[in-house]
Amino acid sequence: MSKLQQAIDNLHEADREADKRSGKSRIHPVSRLLVCMAYIGIVVSFHKYDVTGLLGMSLFIIITGILEDLSFIKGFQRIKYILVFVVLLGAVNPFLDKGIVMQTGSIAVTGGMLSMITLLIKGILTVYCAYHMFMCAGIEQLCRALRCLKVPKGGVTVVLLIYRYIIVLLKEIQRMSLAYRLRAPGQKGIHIKAWGSFAGLLLLRSMERAQNVYDSMLLRGYDGEFRYEILGQEKTGKGLSIAYTAGWIGIFILLRCFPVVQMVGDMIISPGR
Repeated sequence: MSKLQQAIDNLHEADREADKRSGKSRIHPVSRLLVCMAYIGIVVSFHKYDVTGLLGMSLFIIITGILEDLSFIKGFQRIKYILVFVVLLGAVNPFLDKGIVMQTGSIAVTGGMLSMITLLIKGILTVYCAYHMFMCAGIEQLCRALRCLKVPKGGVTVVLLIYRYIIVLLKEIQRMSLAYRLRAPGQKGIHIKAWGSFAGLLLLRSMERAQNVYDSMLLRGYDGEFRYEILGQEKTGKGLSIAYTAGWIGIFILLRCFPVVQMVGDMIISPGR
């Protein structure tokens, strides 16, 4: 199986899983979106040396992953390329901040090393949070949540169509790559001299496909506003959604304002004090 086909299959699988969970969920998508936004904002606000505080914030990822039956390994496989970018972004920190901030035995820990670890944890937590939100609500329900928060319908439509068009674009690239390989059977990959014409042809086909999709939408009565399905479980889960939002945001604020993990660690290490 080619990497393109594998990427297409992974997207389809993620869509099916998200639709299945969102259909059973009693949590309103607005609640999930608000909790995710609050979580990301609070995680980013931690000091660049505050590793223990970020470890406490990881409880949200662990608990939601267990309750929603989300595989951490499968999630890592799906977002690994984003995490690679985070690793590359933090790899330069040790060279920029060489001041020693703590000493562990004979090992000196510099500010750059500590800030790199903090940046990696922040990246992992925020990406996993967004992934969990998507897998629990699905793209359509998240777009519905954006409309409930008064995000302009044009912006929401762009978000939805961009996501849906990713699969279409990957399939188009797959077809063009197959046609190229059939015309150059002895060549491995696409020759560098053909990259320009390949990209140009892909752009023309994408524009043609986009126009066909838009014409089809108009014929089906599209007026600039998507109609989102209102899940039946949400009608009986308003109280649960409010409790979900208030409870988790309250926990986030508590973990941000007080060094809970450090306090618990001190109690475990020195219970007699």
